[in-house]
Amino acid sequence: MAKEKRFRIPHTYVIIFALIVFSAIVTFFVPGGEYNKETMEFGYTKGNPQSWQVLTAFFHGFTRQSGIIVFILVIGAAFWVVNSCKAIDAGIFSFLKFTKGLEGNRILKKIGVNNAIIVLIMLMFSVFGAVFGMSEETIAFTVIIIPLAISMGYDSITGLAMVYVAAHVGFAGAVLNPFTIGIAQDIAGLPIFSGIEYRFFCWLVLNIITITVVLWYASRVRKEPGKSPVFNEDAYWREKTLLQQEEKIQYHTPKAAWVVFLLTLLVLVLFSAFYYHTSIKIGSSVYDVPFLIPVVTLLFAILGYRSLLKSVHFFVLNLLFFTIIFLVVGVMGYGWYIGEISALFLALGILSGIAADYTANEIVAKLTEGAKDILSAALVVGLAAGIIVVLEDGKVIDTLLYRMSNAMDDTGREASLGVMYMIQTLINIVIPSASAKAAITMPIMAPFSDLIGVSKQATVLAFQFGDGFTNMITPTSGVLIAVLTIARVPYGKWFKLVLPFILLLIIAGFLLLLPTLYLDLNGF
Repeated sequence: MAKEKRFRIPHTYVIIFALIVFSAIVTFFVPGGEYNKETMEFGYTKGNPQSWQVLTAFFHGFTRQSGIIVFILVIGAAFWVVNSCKAIDAGIFSFLKFTKGLEGNRILKKIGVNNAIIVLIMLMFSVFGAVFGMSEETIAFTVIIIPLAISMGYDSITGLAMVYVAAHVGFAGAVLNPFTIGIAQDIAGLPIFSGIEYRFFCWLVLNIITITVVLWYASRVRKEPGKSPVFNEDAYWREKTLLQQEEKIQYHTPKAAWVVFLLTLLVLVLFSAFYYHTSIKIGSSVYDVPFLIPVVTLLFAILGYRSLLKSVHFFVLNLLFFTIIFLVVGVMGYGWYIGEISALFLALGILSGIAADYTANEIVAKLTEGAKDILSAALVVGLAAGIIVVLEDGKVIDTLLYRMSNAMDDTGREASLGVMYMIQTLINIVIPSASAKAAITMPIMAPFSDLIGVSKQATVLAFQFGDGFTNMITPTSGVLIAVLTIARVPYGKWFKLVLPFILLLIIAGFLLLLPTLYLDLNGF
């Protein structure tokens, strides 16, 4: 008797290739069109149906996303070195020991120490997303937070929620995000970052919803781990945790670690001499922070010395901690992007290897192993970009946008605002770039809002929500595909699990848009 075949969720590569083929088919039926870049008037043009180009789309996708691909490889290489010297293991054990000590606190015992940890980590990443648009940077933190979540008795989905979901909910409900609000308000002719009061309220509401859902899910998984949809996939992380428990960490501090400390401190002192004055940019506001780098250097000297007295493991964690600090300072103070951040993490990997007393060949071997381990995540990013390549080369993206905008004709204010919101949400599935989407849609949406009696500020808010929520589910998002691959969570399982949550956020977003029609809100 033949065995019944069970449906298996296709591999991520299969899903992406199917979407590329579907996009190519669309180019045969949708006429070509484009907006005039100067007048933003739409006109139909000769189409360019895509056929064999589905194969070249991979090459163009890789070249387009080359920056993020290299960034992912460097992150994987650096963290492989950090992990190989058992620094993360030592940090997790120390953290868990600390949290157990907090269980005696009456207040924390009622709240739950783990619940407090989840909330604090999520709020931190949500603030990063809301203030300076953290997105690609979550790839680096995924490697840290997921092992922590597993060690606390949760699953990789909980770990992703703590860092990736939190940052992107913050991104969607942004208060000062220059990549969404800044660009959209500038195009709409509004004062940059105006209407901040109501957006802050929206950010609070969205975070309350998100944290409540995550705590509910995490509680279920901790009570019955076998019910986690990624229980089998998490065997990789559990095995690493078990190995960590079985292997006793030998705490020691080699002389090489002291050399790394002194050399790094020397570099930071010189850096402080040239950059003793830093201007931190938060939105359109600039805050002069004198002696920021010297203060950070002094902290490194104190904490680095104390960590070396304990063990090289804690010194490497100290290097990781200050890497994150300089990441934030670099992004907000000096306009760093993935190139500079990649260099920062590469330095982390090399310095960690030297501190652990590895030879030059051993460091190269560890970096290579890390890049190999994360290669599949880098490949998926390039593949996903092929979807956009096909749609753009087929000249159908502008046509789809034009036809969706026509759906707003002859409707009331509520319906028109809702249609604007849904258009932005749908467009985000094929154009996940916030700045690109703002440049395409806002010149059309902003003037139209004046005609139907909807404030331009509400139109920007609709763009903001529409841009943010579906980032967490669209397969064209290189960041999403990267973090899922790093976490070893199949896209199909992620989609099925997170879809109801995304729909809840979309509904919440529409309800938050309605008060802009009826209330006299500052900036609206």
